[in-house]
This record gives sequence, C-alpha cells and structure tokens, in this order.
Amino acid sequence: MDKFIIEGGVRLKGTVDISGAKNAALPILAATLLTDEKSVIKNVPPLRDVYTMLRILRNMGVRADMEDGVCVIHPNGYSSYVAPYKLVSTMRAGVCVLGPLLAKLKHAEVSMPGGCVIGPRPIDLHVKGLKAMGADLKVEHGYIIANAKNLTGGRVYLGGKFGSSVLATANVMMAATLAKGKTVIENAACEPEVCDLADFLVKMGAKIKGQRTPILEIEGVKALHGIEYSIINDRIEAGTFMIAAAITGGDILIRGANIEYLGAVIDKLKDVGVKITNTKDGLRVVKTGFIRPVDVTTLPYPGFPTDMQAQMMALMCMTKGISIITEKIYPERFIHISELARMGAHIILEGSSAIVKGVSKLSAAPVMASDLRASAGLVLAALVAKGKTEISRIYHLDRGYHNIEEKLEKLGVKIKREKED
Repeated sequence: MDKFIIEGGVRLKGTVDISGAKNAALPILAATLLTDEKSVIKNVPPLRDVYTMLRILRNMGVRADMEDGVCVIHPNGYSSYVAPYKLVSTMRAGVCVLGPLLAKLKHAEVSMPGGCVIGPRPIDLHVKGLKAMGADLKVEHGYIIANAKNLTGGRVYLGGKFGSSVLATANVMMAATLAKGKTVIENAACEPEVCDLADFLVKMGAKIKGQRTPILEIEGVKALHGIEYSIINDRIEAGTFMIAAAITGGDILIRGANIEYLGAVIDKLKDVGVKITNTKDGLRVVKTGFIRPVDVTTLPYPGFPTDMQAQMMALMCMTKGISIITEKIYPERFIHISELARMGAHIILEGSSAIVKGVSKLSAAPVMASDLRASAGLVLAALVAKGKTEISRIYHLDRGYHNIEEKLEKLGVKIKREKED
C-alpha cells in the first residue's frame, strides 16, 4: 500500500484541471448493457472504481476497453447475468448493473454490496422500484436474484430515511427504459450525475421527461442504440480544490468546474470569506485573511453534498470560532474526526453533529485514511499543518481522485507518494 507525505505551509497558486465524474461514469458504463450496439464514452477518469466496473462488464462477456479517458464498449452477444461478490464487494456502484440486466436479459444475479465504514447503505429502494415494474426479487447466499419475464411500467416513490437514493434512481430509470408502458419515479434523486445518466439514455433513444426534477417519467421503448457521449466533470473534485484554495489562503483557477453544480458549496465558501469568480474556463477561487466559522448541514442535491463534509470539516478546523457540521445523509460518517484530532483539531461529536472549535494551527502527525472523502479531508488538513504529515492507506483516495499528487504539486504543494513500511 502507498502513503502520502505532505509538507504543510504552502499557499496554493495556479491552475488545476478537473477530471470526469466517477459517479457519472459508473452508472453510464452499466447503462451500455441496455443495447447490443457499441458505445464510446469519453472523459472517463482512469480510477480504480472505473476499472472495477469494466471488469464487471467483461465478466459478463462484454468487450470493454479504455485508453486515454475513452471507454469503448461492445455489448453485443453478452449472456452472463452475474455480477460476482469479488468485484461488487469492492465498489457499491456495481449494483447499477441490476436494472440493465433485468431489462435486457430478464434475469440478474448481483452480489449484495454490503455496508462500509460510513454506515449501512441498504438496497431496499432498488428492490422497491424494480418490484413496482413487476420484477420478482429475493436474496439468496448474498446475491440479489431477480427475474422479470415482462417488465411493465409502474409508479414508485423512492424516498428513504435519509432522502432520495442516487443509485436506486439510476437502477430503476435504466430498467424502465425497456419496460412496457410508462414508469413514474417520485422523489427521484436530482444529482447532476443522475441527470447525466438520463441525458445519456435519451441520446440512446430512451423517452425520459422530468430530468433535473424529483419526478421522472420514462416511457419504455423496444430497443436502445449505441452512442458516443462525454460525461460531466467531477463536482466533488472541483469542490475539494476550492477548499484547498480556501484553507491555504490560495489563488486557484479550477478549470472545468461548473458553477451550476456547486451552488451549496459556493454559498458556504462565500460565507467563510472566499472570493469565487466564474470565468469562461471554470472557477477562480481566492482567499486571504481569516476563515470565518459557518454551520453546515449535508442534504440531498441541491443541498450541501455529504461527499464534501470531511473537506469542509478540515477547513472549519482553521476558523476563529465554532462551527457545527450536521450529517443528514450518513449520520455515522465521522471516522475522520479522530484522525483530525491527532493533528490538533478540537472536535466534539454529538449524535449526527460535529462541533468544531477552530484552532490557530494544526501540526503534522501520522494519520490513516478510512474512506474516500475522509482521505481528501486529511490531505487538506495536511496542507496547513506544521511539519510533514504521513497519510496511510491512500488507496481510498485513488478511488475518486486521478493524479491528485501531480495536481497538487503543480499548485506548489510538497507531496510525495511512497510505499508503506
């Protein structure tokens, strides 16, 4: 396993290019199973999760190649309907093949993805939505066994305990494109990545209305065709670099950042005292002076994203005052608190809220990444910590950030990747 060694104290300055969105790429790659024709997907980030999805497709008999951010998928003639545990267990988005397999092959056997360190993430809404279209689903030996001789449009409400579900919306929408009749999804997720999937499906020939709203209407068609498509850029990567500028008092042009997808993050950063300018190339983020405390609550899109919570917490550690961060999506997503405390942060956890008392400085310490976004939060804290911070288990970070050390180096950061002892 690799680790990062980061020497803090550098004011970041320069330009960084944002990669394609992993959370858009994964369901879009799964959606290629809905047709027999070749599809070409561009702007795909070369990340571990993407390669895992390609392995899942190949395991089904699909020819799936990737080079220089372009995936070429040849699904013609695939016959396997199994997504095995050894692959799906490493990446929750693997469950996205359930809807396409059920629609195309009428049968699917997909491993249960299981829980993770940020808390349980059940698939009950996936099952609910597919059952509404007449599918029969059961769980046996750790696999979701699904059958549907004839998928028929239905009406389903996808609201869960903590709001709408991105992956359940994606799965039901994909299945509905080839179902007979009209499917209505109420309380559908509105995340940009879900909208990107809908745009991809429409270009394939699907009939979908209500994109970017909580109510989706999908009229089933007989067949979809292969297309060429470029996915959106990663809003979470963009937000992470915005906070990198803020926490270091930097000046960064984030090329490829889309202001349309970052409203809640921009709003909070402006409250902190960050200057954000929309340019033809992206967003310029500048911060000088003190960081003001703010209160943040994570919510489904267009609210503040849970995937930015750890990064925002790192920033709040450097305020003059007290901030409260409340997690409404994954209430247990606070493992990074103990690691930030090792660096001198003052954070008290009360239920689903973290009370962050800002400190004048953080100090370098050996810390351990627990998940993808927690890793990003620790990297941000290391940027301002006095001394050299060692962050172990950065394979988590590699799941969602392509070449992050090279991008940070170009902005002036002293960072090295080394093998762990």
